[in-house]
Amino acid sequence: MNQPATRRTLLATGAATLAVCCVGCGDDGDSSSAAASTSPGESSSASSGSGEGRALGSVGEIPEGGGKIFTAEKVVVTQPAKGEYKAFSAICTHQGCTLNKVADGTVDCPCHGSKFRISDGSVAHGPATEPLAAKEIMVHGNSIHLS
Repeated sequence: MNQPATRRTLLATGAATLAVCCVGCGDDGDSSSAAASTSPGESSSASSGSGEGRALGSVGEIPEGGGKIFTAEKVVVTQPAKGEYKAFSAICTHQGCTLNKVADGTVDCPCHGSKFRISDGSVAHGPATEPLAAKEIMVHGNSIHLS
């Protein structure tokens, strides 16, 4: 004879199902990866020299002393010095707005005026208090790829 399911049984079954469904959902590595510092033709990733990763654009799109925001990927790529490329999250650490401008050595947030240095993602002007999360990129020839 079947007994009716108890609340405990339903909760346990639901939690187990959720755990199984989330097995493929992992950390994308934002918190542990470092910003890439590369020269054209070099790879910032020791694991791959084959051009793997999502293509963002070309090195010609990233001005020296400036950068470019790739809004769809939520990534900003900068070139603080000739041939040195860095990448950071394009999400402001203050309240989560998408950064919208790279000028005068900073990446700027339109919401509350926070500014982050293109060289290391550190806060140049608040109200943000935390630096931008570093992203790992690879430069292969003239192409920049998000790892």
